[in-house]
Amino acid sequence: MERRSFLRGAVIGTSAAAFGGSLMRGAAYAAPAQNGPGPYGALGAADTNGIQLPSGFRSRVIARSGQKVGSTSYTWHNAPDGGACFADGAGWIYVSNSEINPGGGASAVRFDSSGTVTDAYRVLSDTRQNCAGGATPWNTWLSCEEISLGYVYETDPYGVKAAVRRDAMGRFKHEAAACDPVRKVIYLTEDETDGCFYRFVPSTWGNVSAGTLQVLVAGTAASGSFTWATVPDPDSAPTTTRRQVSGAKRFNGGEGCHYANDTVWFTTKGDNRVWQLNLADSTYELAYDDSLVSPGTAPLTGVDNVTGSSSGDLFVAEDGGNMEICVITPDDVVAPFLRIGGQSGSEITGPAFSPDGTRLYFSSQRGTSGSSSGGITYEVTGPFRK
Repeated sequence: MERRSFLRGAVIGTSAAAFGGSLMRGAAYAAPAQNGPGPYGALGAADTNGIQLPSGFRSRVIARSGQKVGSTSYTWHNAPDGGACFADGAGWIYVSNSEINPGGGASAVRFDSSGTVTDAYRVLSDTRQNCAGGATPWNTWLSCEEISLGYVYETDPYGVKAAVRRDAMGRFKHEAAACDPVRKVIYLTEDETDGCFYRFVPSTWGNVSAGTLQVLVAGTAASGSFTWATVPDPDSAPTTTRRQVSGAKRFNGGEGCHYANDTVWFTTKGDNRVWQLNLADSTYELAYDDSLVSPGTAPLTGVDNVTGSSSGDLFVAEDGGNMEICVITPDDVVAPFLRIGGQSGSEITGPAFSPDGTRLYFSSQRGTSGSSSGGITYEVTGPFRK
């Protein structure tokens, strides 16, 4: 993925070229009155699964909560949430969390090289409200508990090794994780209205059983420079991690997190923002801020899980909003990529691309019923940008 420089309050469905030049970081702009179609074109009519997609794309249902997955004997979990894909020989595996409490955990679906479901199984059990998480370069899934004093569990997507609780990564209301193989750290979001943004520095890269938890320290402005400070007591005893370091920057409801090429992006649902950390020069800024968009015209609301494609596009899932996955392109276009109809009581979760980038997986956490038992996990295929 190419290094990106997003506009604060990015232009809706319109590129920088439409304004006759490059859009600079933090630059002001006049948002257009209507949402544009974005790089994939306008959304078409809803398909048989109730999903509106651009021309050339199609969807299929992979799993439904409470039902057997394909021809397997495995029953899919309730409230599917954060997810990731892992290579598996010529095929791949999609791992999905379960955001229920108690029970939680995570499951996996295995695909062969043609995309046929060949197996499904549990990779984590008996945890609580597993929301998002993150894949590691050593092919494990970090599943995060979104509860007060929650833990991170390292799981095996291949279903061979037992999951392990990773206490060193701290006890707080975990949301997502993103690995940075250059700095050999893992970034972590916290889903609190006054939450923090963390990084975990393993003692040995590839082993998260021990290490140092640090918190981002910065001013109150929407952009500036930042540093890292060590959290004295990652186990939150007796003081919660977000209260231990003076000057720790507050974020309103940390959600999804994604790393690529010296940049990490994360979302905050309380103020509907996408933040960007420029790691090469230790500065931060806003990649998207709907408060700078004319009321009623924001293309992206209810920001939640986020992933990236090989083209440099970010795909941001909505918790509510218009039940869309929106794309933010390297040239600052923000537009819907897909929309799920008839499921306003749900949220879109777990967007993740197959290893070859040709298939996008995600879930509607509560489906048409609005209940955790109504979750639906989908796959979309089509001409994704390379």
